[in-house]
Amino acid sequence: MSLENFKKQAKLLVRWHRERNYSLGGRIRQLSRYEDLTDTEALALPFPLNEAQEIIALEQGYNSWAELKQGLKKAPKTIRRAPAALKLTKAMPVLYVSDVRAAADFYRDKLGFTIDFLHGQPAFYASVSRDEACIHLRFVHQPMYVAGLREKEQVIAAFLSVANVKGLFAEYQTRKVPFVHRLKKEPWGQSSFIVSDPDGNALCFAG
Repeated sequence: MSLENFKKQAKLLVRWHRERNYSLGGRIRQLSRYEDLTDTEALALPFPLNEAQEIIALEQGYNSWAELKQGLKKAPKTIRRAPAALKLTKAMPVLYVSDVRAAADFYRDKLGFTIDFLHGQPAFYASVSRDEACIHLRFVHQPMYVAGLREKEQVIAAFLSVANVKGLFAEYQTRKVPFVHRLKKEPWGQSSFIVSDPDGNALCFAG
């Protein structure tokens, strides 16, 4: 990557800081002098371009912006490769929750998922997964739906395909998972059941 590209990245970090983008907090904490700050404290700091450049340099394995520039001068020319074939590889539903940490704990403790990551202090974004299924969790200050609408319209937040849906249903029974609909045979041939997370997001498991 060229120096111009790294300059653009640094300017983008400054803009994100100005816009109070909380995803920047973890990157600012890479600077040892700021490692104990919360996201809110990091965004309240002055954030000049030279600090953004320092972060970019650290992320590229250099101790300073000056070292990064020197390293780019010495780096051999890279060979351009043909672009990879265009292909969608995965889709992940994003569910809106009032408490990301509590929601992630529910998916781990009740639904058997693994917490892949929690982002922010306190967490405002997370990823949970089980086998090949992955769900992202995003904090919102207020409910995304009018009260009662999800129940009235039977809104499904995520549809998860299961190889052994009867086995999973039995597992969730022992875990005392809150069911919206218990296991049943659907008109299209599959069997499915629906559970609800603490924020009312309905998850349909079918197989």
